[in-house]
Amino acid sequence: MLEHTMINPRASESTRTTLLHDRWPRSEIAFWLVPIAAFFAFPGYLVLGSQILITALFAVSLDLILGYAGIVSLGHAAFFGVGAYTAGLLAVHGWGEPLTGLIASGLIAALLGFSVSLLVVRGQDLARLMVTLGLGLTLQEAANRAASVTGGVDGLGGIATWKLLGLFSFGIDGRVAYVYSFVVLCGVFVLLRRLVNSPFGLALRGLREGPRRMPAIGVSVRRVQVSVFTLAAGIAGVAGALLTQTTQFVGLDVLGFPRSAELLIMLVLGGAGRLYGALIGAAVFMVAQDFLSGLSHVYWQFWLGLLLVLVVLFAHGGIIGGIQRLTSRAQKRRAA
Repeated sequence: MLEHTMINPRASESTRTTLLHDRWPRSEIAFWLVPIAAFFAFPGYLVLGSQILITALFAVSLDLILGYAGIVSLGHAAFFGVGAYTAGLLAVHGWGEPLTGLIASGLIAALLGFSVSLLVVRGQDLARLMVTLGLGLTLQEAANRAASVTGGVDGLGGIATWKLLGLFSFGIDGRVAYVYSFVVLCGVFVLLRRLVNSPFGLALRGLREGPRRMPAIGVSVRRVQVSVFTLAAGIAGVAGALLTQTTQFVGLDVLGFPRSAELLIMLVLGGAGRLYGALIGAAVFMVAQDFLSGLSHVYWQFWLGLLLVLVVLFAHGGIIGGIQRLTSRAQKRRAA
């Protein structure tokens, strides 16, 4: 697709026009109306809802590097945790303003992501898995050792998040946390949606499908990989900061491998490389986890694993892929 665009001027012009007039279809607008409706329909579940929105933002950041650029990672929680601890430490030391804390956390995580990306882009899949996994484990142990700073296994407490915009307090009802998380998720998603539909997004798909052919059409593979990895790390840091600000607590688990593994499961469930797959996967996973753990505190993981197996076997491409195939079949039947 990229080669065709580069070689054929008419194709390039067509692509440019499509990108400039990228409208939102009704299905996408309807999708974003669901969390708005949930705010009014389920007032008793707003705390869970804010956690779903934060996790969805985290999942989107991994989808950007794994689903679009094809860069595998087992330690993406490292950037999430760095963002969480940055926001927490700022608040503990007297600066609990949410928005600036969010920006600072994203920048610190992005800086770490840029540093790590210089190692990640040099290796292949196995080397990338080991580098990212090692990063997460190293940071978790470092946070555990530095108990005087991070709180260690007891977690970082005493976090006092200031009022949002100086007006809205983060209460136990979760209303402000839900709206805050939703607005941040929407803002980041709009930017990423534009990004993946831009020439840069086409370059990401090219890296995933044929990285050896990209230099032949003038694309710097290493530069694109470093850029997208840094961006994804920054977004993960923002998600971590959101978690800290809305819960006012940070534990070592934000850096743990299980959080990275759960994120991969969410992408498999929803469908990688589609953005919306990350959102749907995060929502389905967390709702199923909450429901199944309520039924059985011992065996809930069995049913969650069974759900994952069924999705992999019968819904290639995740939930989004299954929906697309059903829609395609319905359209073919109507045309026939």
